[in-house]
Amino acid sequence: MSIRKPYSDVPGTTIFDADMSRIGYHLNQFCMSLMTEDNRERFKKDQRAYLDEWPMSEEQKLAVLDRDYNRMIAAGGNIYFLAKIFSTDGISFQAAASTMTGMNVEEYVQMMIDGGRTPTGNLYKEGEK
Repeated sequence: MSIRKPYSDVPGTTIFDADMSRIGYHLNQFCMSLMTEDNRERFKKDQRAYLDEWPMSEEQKLAVLDRDYNRMIAAGGNIYFLAKIFSTDGISFQAAASTMTGMNVEEYVQMMIDGGRTPTGNLYKEGEK
């Protein structure tokens, strides 16, 4: 039996709920492993070998290797866990977030200073409710 999720109708938004938590469990646990220097070094030395130690889907592993944060989120990744990856790469939260918007860092920062994205056209896929 499927539970209706009214929040699934927001364009460009993936809600991290219990279902997504289950889907992304191993991806997020991999991210948490990067909190130790030894694991970060092992990951940097051979990313694929390190990822293969985790029972993630191939799609999750490829998303990590591609540093495609939107795909990681769609595959159950939580941004606060994914932050361990971009921290390991030495990039800021702003820089990582800009890649998810298709903007460069300066454009992303300016958008946020200006108040973020407009809600017009971003409320529901089926039109304004």
